[in-house]
Amino acid sequence: MIPMTINDSRLSVLHQHSAYASRWLAAQPQWAEDLIGGINTPINSLVIEKLLEPASQVLSQEPINLEVLGAQLRVSRQKLMLLLALRDLSGFADVFEVTEAMSYFAEKAIAIGISALHKDMYPLVGQPQSKDGQFLPLIVVGMGKLGGKELNVSSDIDLVFLYEEDGDTQGGVKSISHHEWYARLGKKLIALLSELKSEGFVFRVDMRLRPNGDSGPLVCSLGMLEEYFSVQGREWERYAWIKGRMIYPTELDLAHATSLKGLQDLVRPFVYRRYLDFGVIAAIRELHAQIQQEAEKRSIAHPERAADIKLGRGGIREIEFMAQMFQLVRGGQDPGLRIKPTLEVLKAVHERNYISESDLVQLTDAYLYLRKLEHRLQYWEDAQTHHLPGDDASQGRIALSMGHQNLDEFRKVLSSHRANVANLFENAFVLKQQGVEAESSDEASTIWSPSTDYVELSERWAAWVGSARQRSLSDTARRRFIQLMAQSSEHVRIQGWALEQADRVMVRMMNLLDSISRRASYLALLVEYPNILGRLIDLMAASKWGADYLIKHPHLLDDLLNGFGQYSPEDHPNVYWTKLRSQINVLLDDAAQHGDQAELAMDILRQTHHTETFLTLLAELGIGRDKPLPIEKVSDRLSALADLILGITLERVWPIVANKYGLNPNTPPAFAVIAYGKLGGKELGYASDLDIVFLYDAPDSDQGASERYAMFARRLIAWLTASTSAGVLFEIDTRLRPNGAAGLLVTSIDAFKRYQLREGDNSAWLWEHQALTRARFCAGDVMIGQKFEEIRSEVLAQPRDEQLLKQEILSMRKKVSDGHPNDSGMFDIKHDSGGMVDIEFIVQYLVLRFSAEHRKLVGNWGNIALLGYAAEEKLIPEGLAQSVANAYRLYREYQHRIRLDGADKTRIHPDLMDSSLQDARMAVTTLWQKVLLTQ
Repeated sequence: MIPMTINDSRLSVLHQHSAYASRWLAAQPQWAEDLIGGINTPINSLVIEKLLEPASQVLSQEPINLEVLGAQLRVSRQKLMLLLALRDLSGFADVFEVTEAMSYFAEKAIAIGISALHKDMYPLVGQPQSKDGQFLPLIVVGMGKLGGKELNVSSDIDLVFLYEEDGDTQGGVKSISHHEWYARLGKKLIALLSELKSEGFVFRVDMRLRPNGDSGPLVCSLGMLEEYFSVQGREWERYAWIKGRMIYPTELDLAHATSLKGLQDLVRPFVYRRYLDFGVIAAIRELHAQIQQEAEKRSIAHPERAADIKLGRGGIREIEFMAQMFQLVRGGQDPGLRIKPTLEVLKAVHERNYISESDLVQLTDAYLYLRKLEHRLQYWEDAQTHHLPGDDASQGRIALSMGHQNLDEFRKVLSSHRANVANLFENAFVLKQQGVEAESSDEASTIWSPSTDYVELSERWAAWVGSARQRSLSDTARRRFIQLMAQSSEHVRIQGWALEQADRVMVRMMNLLDSISRRASYLALLVEYPNILGRLIDLMAASKWGADYLIKHPHLLDDLLNGFGQYSPEDHPNVYWTKLRSQINVLLDDAAQHGDQAELAMDILRQTHHTETFLTLLAELGIGRDKPLPIEKVSDRLSALADLILGITLERVWPIVANKYGLNPNTPPAFAVIAYGKLGGKELGYASDLDIVFLYDAPDSDQGASERYAMFARRLIAWLTASTSAGVLFEIDTRLRPNGAAGLLVTSIDAFKRYQLREGDNSAWLWEHQALTRARFCAGDVMIGQKFEEIRSEVLAQPRDEQLLKQEILSMRKKVSDGHPNDSGMFDIKHDSGGMVDIEFIVQYLVLRFSAEHRKLVGNWGNIALLGYAAEEKLIPEGLAQSVANAYRLYREYQHRIRLDGADKTRIHPDLMDSSLQDARMAVTTLWQKVLLTQ
């Protein structure tokens, strides 16, 4: 073997860039051989455990020698530092290897230290035990970079010490309280890790993130932590606990899984709100300003520390704050954002389209560059520093260690990264001139009142000013309310709308602000992101239904800000709905682990439905899009969404029923949902009921199937229709099942077939066959769905007597007309002669009359397509078919527009009927006459 010396060329990089390493190699030249031998090996858990082997061996000694243990831990730490510095500075280790290695070493050192101290303390004071005799270990939570597995090479470790329950120790010469035992252990552990000896130290320990900081007890019980969070927990502590991670016992120690779950159940609701928490943005901005002020004070006192790459402008902390901002605002509703490492958070944020790919790349590149630079600053003297040295010679050395050709290149690249971060941070927190402008805006807004030209708004405003509701608001909320009303008024004025419309829009806006005024985060959202106010005004002007929907579900305000970057389902339907299904299931799986599973799950389904419905509305109105979404696409999207929600609900409810009946919950039920009406024809509107029928398949020997599946159907309906804190999901109508409201809630597929094919005394009416023309399988067992489609085709393709069919169709049409009388003198687009119902009855007649010879008509293609197919088969004139198809499309658009404006009935005054509507009604009347009244 070739002997190695501290002057080995392969170690020159250490001597050049680390005075700390040079001193250690001079003092311990025998370490050089191990360093060179390990330069090409990634530093993973096995390498670290080998470094800690001498310390681990001390644990087996009797009695245990804590002095020797401490010395071994300190030596292991210096060896790791030198090895990391060598691999990093030589270009063999990336930032992830360095930070993960330091984090793992810290966890293992803490575990070894606790084991040794426990063993040392046991003979005298025993150990804490639960009531059933199980040992209760000290719970150590790693905070900050240790919690995120991002520890830098010369970092303090931020720890919090916790324990499960109070009591007295068992097994020793004397008994002490649990609290005293844990406190003793904690103090000894801190001393073991941080004591500075000839071998250096293991880690500096910072305990200031514990409840009440330096003034609080060193250890606290989980009960005390819960009380602290609910009573005294401060905003900045929420940021700190984002990174909190139980590092001892380890997450893999199943014997203490209850400790981990207990801790998680306490921390989660403190850190993450169940609603979108935009109020946190101002708090983060304030904290950032305080940090910058402190950094500036230090810079004045110590000019050599001015260039702080962690706390300065465009530094590491700003990247971390951006990640934490998204987590705190949205993590309550999205478990996928409740992760620790900064870059993983930013990647998840990008995947949800909250930041662009270019922003992600800039932030990632800057973070890795700054962390790499941070390590080079700390390798020099093993000091926890983040300041660039002030002299050119030192900066030139650092530039070389970063791989740059010269100092100018280094400064240029560093400046570019910091500028990118600073700009993205300022945009994320709306910092540019925000402070001055916001204050002046607030001052002006306190004296705002509506123009007297706004009659309805003035009345509304007069009732609000001085009301109990206004007085109940905080000063901040009241100021924001008035500020937003003033800004809205200015936006409406710029639009140049007629006075009546402007008045109407402002009243809708005030109603919205009034409804959200007690939830500070929603007012904060509008103040923090004034650019969405224009979109909001556009929505208020375009749709009364949309305004009312937003008032009912104010969390949808977020979608005005971030709802436009998602996949467009009309372009990529399979990708979109598959991705959405996956996201919903992640949320539901997370909900299943906490709290009231059923209520949380129902809320998740409702919130998802609200969001997707609102995005569809925005798309239809053209808000945030290049062009509005056509009505056919709107209905397709709403129908696909309903199918998805029905399918997921079925999957989530079945295990509840299966467990009740002692069945395997993982075996899917032989049960299907059949869609009728608008859902069946994929013409669903925003507030449409769901017409559905439940079918099941079971052998005759399964006597309990009917009862079991009836229970399942009732549970499904309850999940879909129950009013929870998130509202109602759907109104369900099951009257189209065999025998209507008098029939069984669920029907076997065999009985359904006999009923529809009229095999027996109990048989379907013609109107039920009419309804079947727009029916389809939409959720559940695919095999039952296939059987249903076969039955449907067989029923529709039966030969029928033409005259008898016409008589029954005409009779049914009269009943519909009698049920919707219209003496208003206005044209009812849906129910009047020449309207939508006439078109639907024409199509149903064509399907029932001619499907036997023209099988293409059997398909559930929709009314417009079926009219085209009937024309292709020469059953109706092609030109007239096209005119009626256009009429149906026009009627749907008018109906949709009227409903969006908040009207209950879709009626139009004759004076407002343009030639297109008149021509449409004439075409429908002509085809009706030709098809159903001609002999």
